[in-house]
Amino acid sequence: MTARLADIAAQAGVSEATVSRVLNGKPGVAGATRQSVLAALDVLGYERPVRLRRRSAGLIGLITPELENPIFPALAQVIGQALTRQGYTPVLATQTPGGSTEDELTEMLVDRGVCGIIFVSGLHADTSADMQRYDQLRAQGVPFVLVDGFSPKVQAPFISPDDRAAMRLAVTHLVSLGHTRIGLALGPKRFVPVQRKIEGFVRTVQDQLDLSPQEIESDLVQHSLYTLEGGQAAASALLDRGCTAVVCASDMMALGAIRTARERGLEVPDDISVVGFDDSPLIAFTDPPLTTVRKPVPAMGQAAVRTLLEEIGGTPAPHSEFVFMPELVVRGSTASAPGGCGRP
Repeated sequence: MTARLADIAAQAGVSEATVSRVLNGKPGVAGATRQSVLAALDVLGYERPVRLRRRSAGLIGLITPELENPIFPALAQVIGQALTRQGYTPVLATQTPGGSTEDELTEMLVDRGVCGIIFVSGLHADTSADMQRYDQLRAQGVPFVLVDGFSPKVQAPFISPDDRAAMRLAVTHLVSLGHTRIGLALGPKRFVPVQRKIEGFVRTVQDQLDLSPQEIESDLVQHSLYTLEGGQAAASALLDRGCTAVVCASDMMALGAIRTARERGLEVPDDISVVGFDDSPLIAFTDPPLTTVRKPVPAMGQAAVRTLLEEIGGTPAPHSEFVFMPELVVRGSTASAPGGCGRP
């Protein structure tokens, strides 16, 4: 118990005596201090005493496309913690191959009386999908927020990373290392984040390496799947075209690209440089540690929750997109181009 009190006190920035007073329901503790102690309990994973547990303000649905890519559990954790701190109960609904679709999960959540829904990388990101499903959801009076993707046809707030800026960061880094043949491996073209990454990649390569947009798209952009195997296939095609560096649209694809390089007897980063996207949990501990563009997951998750709760509270956000700036994290999978030297 003493060790637990010390942990909570350190997390909350208060004395152990104050923690004890809060846990025992004693008076004489300021409201803000009491909330800090309760938040520390939640963060450290301790159960609140029964008398201090907040009644649920309601259920909030969170629909993700899958959980194999570690970026989705990471985002779900941020969103879940933010909802819990506000007294809501998150309900995670995950699509599975051959299992429930986004529409089926949405119907299930609405039937259970959720107060709102957060969609992550859903059909709203697919330019070939029918956006009327979101109009129908709004007509049912269910507030929602859409993460990763954008459609001018949907009247809702969107939360996105700046995909164009992400490509600018990655390409600029590789050009500074002397690479002049840089490939891009990413998912199917019908998705909005894919289209934006291509725009950012083409524009930066055109500006910095003086190649034509047609040449860039035909020779240096390879579509595949957002999986390890997809990264392998895309990297293989790009290596065949003489690329000395590959920018991947997910960390999982980047790990696949590294695997392809090794199967060919190439060293990463001596023979080929690889850049990922997301900065998924544990990606810093791969071999080599992956240079990647960090998706601002904490900021995006918290913004999604804040925006949804404003919608629920009757002050809806405008039909607009909140765009968050990514960050380049340089590790061990990028180096000077083979046979050349990087620019200063």
